[in-house]
Amino acid sequence: MTDSSPVPQDKRGFFMLPQMPEESGYYTYGTPFGGRGQYAHVQMLNFIFKLEHGWSITEERKIGIGNISLAEGKKFPPHASHRSGLEVDIRPIRKDGLKQPVRWSSKDYDQAATQRLVNLIWQTGMVKKVGFNDPKIANATYMNGHDDHLHVEVRI
Repeated sequence: MTDSSPVPQDKRGFFMLPQMPEESGYYTYGTPFGGRGQYAHVQMLNFIFKLEHGWSITEERKIGIGNISLAEGKKFPPHASHRSGLEVDIRPIRKDGLKQPVRWSSKDYDQAATQRLVNLIWQTGMVKKVGFNDPKIANATYMNGHDDHLHVEVRI
């Protein structure tokens, strides 16, 4: 028997990102748990699916997809943004492939793979900003508090 339960949707018509799909190139993390902080504009969902598909062609490690938006676009502390469904937090890549956070200054951080990820993010043609604090990562802007995740803003 297959699960035919609908994907959660909020009043804006935004859908919750599917949680931990086996066949995908991503895993989910973030607060609140259970995807309640992962309501996404359809353009964000398109971006995530395009990104994870492109990534999984050459990589076995999965991309960590974090906070996007709360249902109804409610304030999402400690974020100043993350209300439009068009911003997402993505973890940098770890050398060991564990589904855990990593700071750019850690020995477990894979700078070369993270640069490939940032390049792929821009290659989607859907992005207007990538924030991340590793000064050696090209095409990422410094953002206070972004030592352990990328902040990506998607265009409509």
